[in-house]
Amino acid sequence: MKVMVIVKASKDSEAGKMPDTELLTAMGKYNEELVNAGIMQDGAGLTPSSRGARVRFSGSTRTVVNGPFAETKELIAGFWVWQVKSLQEAIDWVKKCPNPMNDDSDIEIRPYFEAEDFGEALTPELREQEAVLRARGLGLNPPTLTLGPEIVIAGLNQTYTMETRVGIPRQWEQFVPRADTIPGTIGTTFYGVCWNTKPDRGFDYLTGVEVSSSGTLPSEFTSVKLSARRYAVFPHTSHVSAIPKTIETIWTRWVPECGLKVAKAPCFERYTSDFNPHTGMGGMEFWIPLES
Repeated sequence: MKVMVIVKASKDSEAGKMPDTELLTAMGKYNEELVNAGIMQDGAGLTPSSRGARVRFSGSTRTVVNGPFAETKELIAGFWVWQVKSLQEAIDWVKKCPNPMNDDSDIEIRPYFEAEDFGEALTPELREQEAVLRARGLGLNPPTLTLGPEIVIAGLNQTYTMETRVGIPRQWEQFVPRADTIPGTIGTTFYGVCWNTKPDRGFDYLTGVEVSSSGTLPSEFTSVKLSARRYAVFPHTSHVSAIPKTIETIWTRWVPECGLKVAKAPCFERYTSDFNPHTGMGGMEFWIPLES
C-alpha cells in the first residue's frame, strides 16, 4: 500500500525556525534507512504557511487567500511518500523517526486510495485512462493497451538474479550473430523475454526471434510461447543503455500504482527493424502482461 506520512506544523516551524545540525543529521540517517529499505518514494519539508496561499472555492467563485494561516495544528510542515506492506509497517517506521520538532509533535499516516476503493464507479475505461496518466507522471512514455497475439520465441536462454542481470548485454552479443541459424524464423523483430521468475527474485531471460514452431530447434536454443493476451506497451525512446532504469520505474513505481492487474506471465522487450544497433536508438518497446 502507498501512504503519505505527514509531519504536522508547530509554532517553531510556522515561525520559520530552521532545524539545527543535530536534527538534520538524524533525519538524513533516517531517510537513508528508508531508502535502503525500499520504502521511501518522496519526501520534503515545507516552508511556513506565511509563504503560501490558499484558493477558496465557492460555486464558480475562486478567492485567493495569502498566508499565514492561524490554525497551526492543522497545518503541514513536511511529508514522505512511502510504499509499505501495511499500515502497521508504516507505524513501525514512524516510531523510529527522530522528533521533527523541538517540542511535542505529531506525524500522521494516511493511506492513498486504491483503484478497488472506488468499486464499479471506476470503469475499465477510467482505470486505463488513469494508468496512462500515471505513467506520464512518472516520466515514462505513455503506454498503449493492446491485445498481443500468441507467438513462439526461440533463442538463447540464461538464468539471472537481480545482481547478475548486468550480464544481459553480453547475452545479446552472443545471440545476434547466431539468430540466422534458427529454423522457421518469422520477420526481423528481436525479443528479450523475461520469464520463469523465481521466489528468490531470479528469472530466465531469453534473447530470441519469432518462429513458426519450436519442434525443430537445435539443442542449444530454447523456446517460450507467449499466449494471446492484453498488454501495456511502453515505447522506449531513450538510448538502449537506459533500459534498466525504465524497467525499474515500470515495475517499482507504475505497476504498484497503475490500478491495473498485471498477469503472472512473461514480459518482454521488443526490438523492431527501426532499432539501430550502432546508435542504440529507435524501435524499442516493453510489453507488460495484463489480466483480462
